[in-house]
Formats: sequence, structure tokens, C-alpha cells
Amino acid sequence: MSTVVQGFTKSLAMTVLSEIGDKTFFAAAILAMRHPRRLVLSGCLGALIVMTILSVLVGLAAPNLLSRKWSHHITTLLFFGFGLWSLWDAFKEDGDDDEFAEVEAKLDADLKANGEATKKSSKDDDDLKKQKRSFLLQFFSPIFLKAFSITFFGEWGDKSQLATIGLAADENPLGVVLGGILGQALCTTAAVLGGKSLASQISEKIVALSGGILFIVFGIQSFLSTVEA
Repeated sequence: MSTVVQGFTKSLAMTVLSEIGDKTFFAAAILAMRHPRRLVLSGCLGALIVMTILSVLVGLAAPNLLSRKWSHHITTLLFFGFGLWSLWDAFKEDGDDDEFAEVEAKLDADLKANGEATKKSSKDDDDLKKQKRSFLLQFFSPIFLKAFSITFFGEWGDKSQLATIGLAADENPLGVVLGGILGQALCTTAAVLGGKSLASQISEKIVALSGGILFIVFGIQSFLSTVEA
């Protein structure tokens, strides 16, 4: 079994290169421009931590559902597949500003839809709404919940989530969790504190290219490593 340090290092590098310039990275940056940063940071980071732990649990269960040999081979194929995917993204990348604008337009559309829905409700319903307010809203800020839900569902089925599952199936799960959480914390904090300016200084093509090379290196290492019975 691989060491905690090896799982931690792989997970940290993979997470940072997968999340910088990702749509959830831009979403966190945009939300932080409009709402209190601490609420956005806690909501986004909370969602990413939950997603990382869930992904690792799925990866940990994989060898129990499949043989160790098959889960290892699938993980190897995933690494190569994600590496080629990232390289393809690097060469067809249209630029950070376009993706930032795309995410911003989507959030604006959601905000407008929510605003129109709010206008349709009359003032007489305010007391009734407060009484029927959702259980979660009694304990969490709406901004926290918004940041959490946008990030969680934005990451669901994303390349980084699937890669984390594959990594956890082949590496030390504790190391993968710790590395993933640290990587998510670094990227999310950077996005909240200055995502737009940071994105303009970092080439999305270089990040995608680096991520693709990293995944292929992981794939080669996995292919050459022995499978435990």
C-alpha cells in the first residue's frame, strides 16, 4: 500500500492543477465580489471538503466492489484519459475571460430569476414565509448555502472528482483526503481573495497543459507499479 505522503503529494498536485481556472474557481471569485468573503469562502470550501471526502469514500469502496487488479487497471486508464482530456482542453482553450464571462452570465441569470420570483410575492406573505422558512436557513446564511450548493453541484461529476475517486482507489486514502482538502483550501482562498486578477495573470492553457502532463505521469507510474493481491 502506498504511503500517506505519496497519496498526499499526488492529491495536492492534482487538485491544485485541476481547480485553478475551473468553473467553480470563477464562481467563487464572482460570489466573493458580491457577498461577504467569509461566507463565500466557508460555503465553497465546505462543499469542496464534503465532495473530497465523499469521492475518497467511493474510491476506498471500489476495491471491495471490484478486484484490486481491476480497480488498479481502471484507475490507470482514468489517469491516461484525464491526461489526454486536459491536453485537449489546453490546445482548444479560448481564454480565461470567456469562461469567467460565461460563469458570470449564468450567475446573473440565476440572480435575475430569483429577483423576479421575489417581486411576484406580496408583502402579506412575509410572516408566512418566515414561519415556513427552511430548516437549513434557520442555522446557515442564505449566502453560505448559495455558495455551498453552486460549488457542490458544479463539482459533481467533474473531472477532478472522478480523478479523486480513482486516486483514492490506488493510493493511501488518508493522504488523498489531506492533500485534496489542502489543495481545495489553497485554490478557493485564492479565488475568493482575488480570483479575477489571479486568473488574468495565470495562463489557463499552461495550467491545463501541466495538469495533462501530471495525469499522464500518474498513469505511467500506475501502469508500471505492481498490483497488490
